[in-house]
Amino acid sequence: MSATEARQDSRYPWLAAILLALLVAALNIGLWWVGNRPHGPDDFHGPISGYSVSVFQRYQNPLKQDFPSDEEIDADLKLLRRYTPRIRTYSTLENPQVYRLAEKEGLKVMAGANIDTRLINNEKELEALIALARRYPETIQRVIVGNEVLFRGDLTVGQMIQYLDRARAAIRQPVSIAEPDYIWIKYPELVQHVDFITIHLFPFWNGIARKDAVDAAAGAYDNIRRMYPDKPVVVGEIGWPSNGDRHERADPSVSNEAIFIREWLLRAKARNIDYFLLEAFDQPWKENLGEGRTGAYWGTFNANRQLKFPFTGPVTEDTAWPWKALAASLLALIPMIWFARKFRRFKLTGKLFFCLLIQLACGLIVWSATLPFNFYLSWIDWTMLVLLFPAQIAILAILLINGFEFTEVLWRRRWQRHAGMLKPDRPEKQPFVSIHLACYNEPPEMVIVTLDSLAALDYDNFEVLVIDNNTKNPDVWKPVQAYCERLGKRFRFFHLEPWPGFKAGALNFGLKETDPRAEVVAVIDADYEVRQDWLSTLTGYFHDPKVAVVQCPQAHREFEHNRFRRMTAWEYDGFFRIGMHHRNERNAIIQHGTMTMVRRSALEGTGGWSEWTICEDAELGLRLMHAGYELVYVDELMGKGLTPADFKAYKSQRYRWAFGAMQILKGRWEWMTSKGPLSLGQRFHFLTGWFSWFADALHLVFTLMAIYWTAGMVAYPQYFALPMQLFLIPVIGFFFAKAIFGIVLYRARVPCGWYDTLMASVASMGLSHAIARGILHGLTREKTAFVVTAKSRRLGESGFAAFAPVREELLMACALVMCIVGMAVSFGTRYIEGTLWMFILAAQSIPYFSAVAGAWIAHKAGDKAG
Repeated sequence: MSATEARQDSRYPWLAAILLALLVAALNIGLWWVGNRPHGPDDFHGPISGYSVSVFQRYQNPLKQDFPSDEEIDADLKLLRRYTPRIRTYSTLENPQVYRLAEKEGLKVMAGANIDTRLINNEKELEALIALARRYPETIQRVIVGNEVLFRGDLTVGQMIQYLDRARAAIRQPVSIAEPDYIWIKYPELVQHVDFITIHLFPFWNGIARKDAVDAAAGAYDNIRRMYPDKPVVVGEIGWPSNGDRHERADPSVSNEAIFIREWLLRAKARNIDYFLLEAFDQPWKENLGEGRTGAYWGTFNANRQLKFPFTGPVTEDTAWPWKALAASLLALIPMIWFARKFRRFKLTGKLFFCLLIQLACGLIVWSATLPFNFYLSWIDWTMLVLLFPAQIAILAILLINGFEFTEVLWRRRWQRHAGMLKPDRPEKQPFVSIHLACYNEPPEMVIVTLDSLAALDYDNFEVLVIDNNTKNPDVWKPVQAYCERLGKRFRFFHLEPWPGFKAGALNFGLKETDPRAEVVAVIDADYEVRQDWLSTLTGYFHDPKVAVVQCPQAHREFEHNRFRRMTAWEYDGFFRIGMHHRNERNAIIQHGTMTMVRRSALEGTGGWSEWTICEDAELGLRLMHAGYELVYVDELMGKGLTPADFKAYKSQRYRWAFGAMQILKGRWEWMTSKGPLSLGQRFHFLTGWFSWFADALHLVFTLMAIYWTAGMVAYPQYFALPMQLFLIPVIGFFFAKAIFGIVLYRARVPCGWYDTLMASVASMGLSHAIARGILHGLTREKTAFVVTAKSRRLGESGFAAFAPVREELLMACALVMCIVGMAVSFGTRYIEGTLWMFILAAQSIPYFSAVAGAWIAHKAGDKAG
């Protein structure tokens, strides 16, 4: 940062931070306002022609024989009497007191008999209808024998004609059957057996957009009038849902319901159309009757008997939006001010971007916490919500952590802790370096290449200790021993068998054998070729007593012409070009077990290499930070090794890293969660640095849950409903955000083309399952075997055997494909939630298909190399 920039940043830092936070908060409130702008349909004055009525209360369900009391029905009828003179009923056996109470309130009734496949029950319904019509001749003005019976296919036209003729012969009130308009067109013979035609008009279920819906309904009505000019036509049901699942172009919402109904009321009044709105009150029990979630939300009153929208004046989708917007802004305000003040060194674009991200996260929390109260949720829905809400919080936390890295990498003014190569010291000032090279069953020709590169170092004061631990075959380790002897006294070889502690055990042995003159211990892997100036240009950092580690990137060679090695090489490169720089800003890098140099006194003084974890290198780095030392990261390729030989080795290595990370997290939990020598930034990185891996573990858990839930929806739709958008939108947003963050950072920081960027993404995603298993096993187990990453190809592998390392991923991919097919067959694209769910299933399958693709690419690349 220049002096001018520093003066500008420090002049009024708190004021600048507050103004930026207030600007973002105002934008948030503006977005809530835009989403809830009042709509202005024309006012409707006057009584509504009629209401279709089900009088079940919020938690009542006729399917469970749970019926309302006289008092509850009477209260409902009193309420409706203020809006309409007429109601329509659907059954004479359920709630028969409705007719008595309607007469008391002066309401006229179009009474319905529930006719379906139950022939005995049909007789009871018809007999009760005739009796009630005779008993209440002034109250019951019309009767309906059957509601959408032919639409459902419950009975034949001939059977319904018989019921209609019997009713017409027994009572004096006009008789009809209620069916959608196309049923009257399909069966014109029905018209001769009714006194009037009752049609149901539902442009919503025809998938018509709300703006065209009233014209469509009126057109259907006119068509029936033209076909049967001698019969009166009554619209028995017409309406629009306020919530639920989108159907093609028809979107359920409070404002759409209000606009549609008010436009219909005005059209019907102007044309003197006889109609009954569906329906008076929301009926939550109807949610599982074949209409999906939408079936519960057709009332103009909610289940608590509150009017959803006014019949005059503007309509607001969510009348509580100002409080929600204010809550979201207040929740984000302090974090935004703190961030803008703390990281004022970032460019304004970066500060604005991350403040917007904070505000978005807080808005999603408020939205997720309040949206369920707009629905009539079952205990299954609430259980799912309780389980997934913490997961949504975790997703938002991961998004913010990734967003912080994204912001710092793209919009920093400069790196604060940038380190480069130094001018070489004179030989007499060079620290003595002991280079430790641990081997286990490595091809001798590969190790010899590494030894040759060490012998060529442009440095005077060093030794090389080759520690072979537990290699059984003398033909593997003896050539290395012989080669060390030929290279001279600087090179010492040790064969340990048996020896505990894996790599850490071997390195601790080497520490005891180190030359007393050594001030620095350097560690490399057995497959590395190092640059001649590795030591000469970097050991100068150890003149500063605060420096305990100098770390260079883990880099690779001989990958350009091998597709699998190439994709993995660029996948590794992303962390060292992006993540390590981000962590280095707060002295919180991950120490790696290769191309690293450690101050000997710090290493021995803090206990050597830890043998209780299989990631002894990362644990040592954390331990040295806890001891107050500085770790220096030099982003210079001072040595290059070989990538894993195949996908099995690639997976095995990442599983080991994930398992070891959890060992460290558990073993050093107190360091990272309580005040102590570690700075806040260091604790932040070591707690959150593995969050992306936790996301892989969550992905596995969610995928298993999604497979189970999808199987339930396909096999038992009456018990398993489509997940609400509440559960789906944040997950989809997270998927896209994470993908965008990763690709943009790669293009900005990693020197490869688009092809290599996409292939590195495939490699990275293909590791998701291995990482998830490593995380879950690391959290639940104390130890696992240390599997050395194979760098040479396994020979004799068949095409089928190539998929053996990814058999679990292959099974998961197949299961998800079956779920998508099952959803497509069972639900199609009728509901937006179903389409979103299929999209999520497809997105969840990407890591598993990536693993399968990676295994195949590794197999084919190995064949070509062979």
